[in-house]
Amino acid sequence: MRESRLWLLIAIGVGLAVGIAANLAPYIECRSPEPPVTRVLILDNSLNRPIYRPVNQWRRHLDGVPSDAVHMPSAKELPSLDDYTHVIITGSTASLVAPPAWADAEAELVREAAERSLAILGSCFGHQMLVYTLSGHEHVARAASPEVGWIAVEMSAEDALFADLPNPWHAFAWHYDEVVDPPPPWRVLGSSSVCGVHVIRYGDAPIWGLQSHPEATPCDAKTLLLLQRLFRDGNSVETCVAICQEPQDDKIIGVLVERFLATGAVP
Repeated sequence: MRESRLWLLIAIGVGLAVGIAANLAPYIECRSPEPPVTRVLILDNSLNRPIYRPVNQWRRHLDGVPSDAVHMPSAKELPSLDDYTHVIITGSTASLVAPPAWADAEAELVREAAERSLAILGSCFGHQMLVYTLSGHEHVARAASPEVGWIAVEMSAEDALFADLPNPWHAFAWHYDEVVDPPPPWRVLGSSSVCGVHVIRYGDAPIWGLQSHPEATPCDAKTLLLLQRLFRDGNSVETCVAICQEPQDDKIIGVLVERFLATGAVP
């Protein structure tokens, strides 16, 4: 008799469990993890912010993609990378040949971004910062021939970021330092007539460096040159020559940024 009651209780319990599961089933969905929302962190390295505002220049090309910026020379603490998929490292009048006090903190952040496999794009100082961080300070040196003005960049290797773009392509450049002999896994993709390392990629990782400033429009560049002459370097020969130069800009930045932001699809 007792055994019969026990089996009855078990049957009732099983029935209740099945009923509850059936009622909850419509509310339980098995979903694959959502892909991360594209969000860009811009590392602003400008020392002369009234004159040079690189964040504005880069945001113009992000086409509404969410972004945040941190001014590295004045940052009190490193930002968290948890919410970001891409990092852009801007130019600067600072030099990594004689690194400023904040350079190593930025290098720590860039190293963490690379370890997390975030997509990274560095321009000018940012290009040099990538090599300084990932390969050592000895691979950044004073340029034998500084470039100020519009230059031609000859691509010597294929890369999906630059596929079907003009070769050579023209953009604004302004640098007194340069990357020298970047070791593997760096691959040199492009050079100019006086700078052998103008475009690089860190192996097949989504990490690129550009010595030029394709983000700067001719108007941006001319304004920067004029302000620099008026308030910073007076009668610098390089600046004066560049001011008189006819801009040559193939406007590759739109395609570059679009492909950079879609890096997950770039082999």
